Amino acid sequence: MLCFVLEQKGYETIEAEDYDTAISLLKEPFPDLVLLDWMLPGGTGINFIKHLKREEMTRNIPVVMLTARGEEEDKVKGLEVGADDYITKPFSPKELLARLKAVIRRASPTSTEEVIDVQGLRLDPVSHRVTAHEQALDMGLPSLRCCTFL
Repeated sequence: MLCFVLEQKGYETIEAEDYDTAISLLKEPFPDLVLLDWMLPGGTGINFIKHLKREEMTRNIPVVMLTARGEEEDKVKGLEVGADDYITKPFSPKELLARLKAVIRRASPTSTEEVIDVQGLRLDPVSHRVTAHEQALDMGLPSLRCCTFL
Protein backbone atom coordinates (compact mmCIF):
# COMPACT_ATOMS: atom_id res chain seq x y z
CA MET A 1 0.00 0.00 0.00
CA LEU A 2 2.81 2.41 0.85
CA CYS A 3 4.48 2.06 -2.56
CA PHE A 4 1.09 2.55 -4.23
CA VAL A 5 0.45 5.81 -2.34
CA LEU A 6 3.92 7.14 -3.20
CA GLU A 7 3.67 6.10 -6.85
CA GLN A 8 0.25 7.76 -7.15
CA LYS A 9 1.95 11.01 -6.13
CA GLY A 10 4.66 10.64 -8.78
CA TYR A 11 7.45 9.04 -6.77
CA GLU A 12 9.40 6.07 -8.08
CA THR A 13 9.79 3.37 -5.46
CA ILE A 14 12.06 0.41 -4.96
CA GLU A 15 11.10 -2.04 -2.24
CA ALA A 16 13.39 -4.30 -0.24
CA GLU A 17 11.93 -7.13 1.81
CA ASP A 18 14.96 -7.57 4.07
CA TYR A 19 18.19 -5.98 5.28
CA ASP A 20 20.52 -7.68 2.79
CA THR A 21 18.35 -6.74 -0.18
CA ALA A 22 18.19 -3.14 1.04
CA ILE A 23 21.99 -3.00 1.30
CA SER A 24 22.37 -4.49 -2.19
CA LEU A 25 20.12 -1.75 -3.63
CA LEU A 26 22.49 0.98 -2.41
CA LYS A 27 24.18 1.53 -5.74
CA GLU A 28 24.04 4.16 -8.45
CA PRO A 29 21.72 5.66 -9.21
CA PHE A 30 21.32 6.26 -5.50
CA PRO A 31 17.87 6.81 -4.09
CA ASP A 32 16.78 10.35 -3.29
CA LEU A 33 15.46 9.16 0.06
CA VAL A 34 15.29 5.96 2.12
CA LEU A 35 12.05 5.17 3.95
CA LEU A 36 12.96 2.59 6.54
CA ASP A 37 11.42 0.42 9.25
CA TRP A 38 13.32 -0.27 12.47
CA MET A 39 12.57 -3.98 12.29
CA LEU A 40 13.92 -5.58 9.12
CA PRO A 41 14.31 -9.30 8.54
CA GLY A 42 18.04 -9.98 8.80
CA GLY A 43 19.01 -6.71 10.46
CA THR A 44 17.77 -3.48 11.98
CA GLY A 45 16.95 -0.10 10.55
CA ILE A 46 19.44 1.38 13.00
CA ASN A 47 22.26 -0.77 11.60
CA PHE A 48 21.15 0.10 8.06
CA ILE A 49 21.43 3.82 8.83
CA LYS A 50 24.87 3.28 10.38
CA HIS A 51 25.98 1.48 7.21
CA LEU A 52 24.52 4.23 5.02
CA LYS A 53 26.20 7.02 6.98
CA ARG A 54 29.61 5.24 7.05
CA GLU A 55 29.89 5.15 3.27
CA GLU A 56 31.00 8.36 1.56
CA MET A 57 28.76 7.85 -1.47
CA THR A 58 25.59 7.29 0.58
CA ARG A 59 26.04 9.33 3.75
CA ASN A 60 24.01 12.27 2.43
CA ILE A 61 20.97 10.24 1.38
CA PRO A 62 18.11 11.39 3.61
CA VAL A 63 16.48 8.71 5.78
CA VAL A 64 12.98 8.66 7.23
CA MET A 65 12.14 5.95 9.72
CA LEU A 66 8.55 4.68 9.61
CA THR A 67 8.08 2.23 12.45
CA ALA A 68 5.82 0.91 15.18
CA ARG A 69 8.52 1.65 17.76
CA GLY A 70 7.15 4.82 19.29
CA GLU A 71 8.94 5.12 22.62
CA GLU A 72 10.86 8.34 23.16
CA GLU A 73 14.11 6.39 23.58
CA ASP A 74 13.61 4.72 20.17
CA LYS A 75 12.84 8.03 18.44
CA VAL A 76 15.91 9.67 19.95
CA LYS A 77 18.15 6.75 18.97
CA GLY A 78 16.85 6.77 15.40
CA LEU A 79 17.46 10.49 15.04
CA GLU A 80 20.87 10.32 16.73
CA VAL A 81 22.20 7.64 14.35
CA GLY A 82 21.21 9.76 11.37
CA ALA A 83 17.50 9.53 10.53
CA ASP A 84 16.24 12.85 9.19
CA ASP A 85 12.71 12.20 10.45
CA TYR A 86 10.94 9.56 12.52
CA ILE A 87 7.29 8.65 11.98
CA THR A 88 5.40 6.17 14.12
CA LYS A 89 2.68 3.78 12.99
CA PRO A 90 -0.19 4.19 12.56
CA PHE A 91 0.38 7.17 10.30
CA SER A 92 -1.58 9.40 7.96
CA PRO A 93 -0.61 9.05 4.29
CA LYS A 94 -1.05 12.82 3.86
CA GLU A 95 1.30 13.54 6.75
CA LEU A 96 3.81 10.99 5.46
CA LEU A 97 3.82 12.62 2.02
CA ALA A 98 4.24 16.08 3.55
CA ARG A 99 7.14 14.89 5.71
CA LEU A 100 8.87 13.13 2.81
CA LYS A 101 8.54 16.24 0.66
CA ALA A 102 9.98 18.36 3.50
CA VAL A 103 12.95 16.01 4.01
CA ILE A 104 13.70 15.99 0.28
CA ARG A 105 13.40 19.78 0.18
CA ARG A 106 15.81 20.16 3.11
CA ALA A 107 18.26 17.75 1.47
CA SER A 108 18.33 20.07 -1.56
CA PRO A 109 18.64 23.48 0.09
CA THR A 110 19.61 25.29 -3.11
CA SER A 111 16.73 23.91 -5.12
CA THR A 112 13.50 25.65 -5.86
CA GLU A 113 10.14 23.95 -6.13
CA GLU A 114 9.62 25.29 -9.64
CA VAL A 115 10.05 22.94 -12.57
CA ILE A 116 12.95 23.96 -14.81
CA ASP A 117 12.21 23.57 -18.53
CA VAL A 118 14.94 24.43 -21.06
CA GLN A 119 14.71 23.38 -24.71
CA GLY A 120 12.91 20.12 -24.00
CA LEU A 121 14.95 19.23 -20.90
CA ARG A 122 12.65 19.27 -17.88
CA LEU A 123 13.89 19.03 -14.28
CA ASP A 124 11.48 18.68 -11.38
CA PRO A 125 13.47 19.44 -8.20
CA VAL A 126 10.70 18.24 -5.88
CA SER A 127 10.12 14.76 -7.35
CA HIS A 128 13.70 14.55 -8.73
CA ARG A 129 12.44 13.54 -12.18
CA VAL A 130 14.28 14.51 -15.34
CA THR A 131 12.89 14.17 -18.85
CA ALA A 132 14.27 15.02 -22.27
CA HIS A 133 11.54 15.59 -24.84
CA GLU A 134 9.10 13.75 -22.54
CA GLN A 135 11.36 10.68 -22.22
CA ALA A 136 12.40 9.87 -18.64
CA LEU A 137 16.13 10.02 -17.95
CA ASP A 138 17.80 7.86 -15.32
CA MET A 139 19.71 10.43 -13.29
CA GLY A 140 20.96 10.25 -9.72
CA LEU A 141 20.53 13.03 -7.18
CA PRO A 142 24.10 14.42 -7.52
CA SER A 143 23.68 14.78 -11.30
CA LEU A 144 20.27 16.36 -10.86
CA ARG A 145 21.69 18.87 -8.39
CA CYS A 146 24.45 19.79 -10.86
CA CYS A 147 21.89 20.37 -13.63
CA THR A 148 19.67 22.41 -11.32
CA PHE A 149 22.66 24.49 -10.25
CA LEU A 150 23.66 25.22 -13.84
